[in-house]
Amino acid sequence: MFRTLCLLALAASAAAFAPSGVKRTRAGRRAMSMDFKSEIGAQPPLGFWDPFGYLDGASQERFDRLRAVETKHGRISMLAVLGHLVTTAGVRLPGAYDLAGDKFADVPTGFAAFSKFNAGAVAQIVLFIGNARA
Repeated sequence: MFRTLCLLALAASAAAFAPSGVKRTRAGRRAMSMDFKSEIGAQPPLGFWDPFGYLDGASQERFDRLRAVETKHGRISMLAVLGHLVTTAGVRLPGAYDLAGDKFADVPTGFAAFSKFNAGAVAQIVLFIGNARA
């Protein structure tokens, strides 16, 4: 009896990874405005959520672009949080970050780190991030 229950529990958990029988259809690309209420991500209870009306009269290309940008910014935000957690935990790069011998271990966490660098270094970081974004 116990083995049967274990087998049934394993079968039930394996069913969670089985593909669903729902067939996806692709919407045709049109230059006119489209209805995005059936796109992936529109779920109850909110449904399709566009409070500022960014997609009013938008094409499929604009929707795809905004979705890609949202995904990219979400990933960058997750990396920023991970970086903050790692440095708050005390993990630092070894060695010095400039020729004067200032060490990474001496850099504080959070926004206080900006006080440790001169304006040229901060500008270099901002320009690098801006260039990588393009």
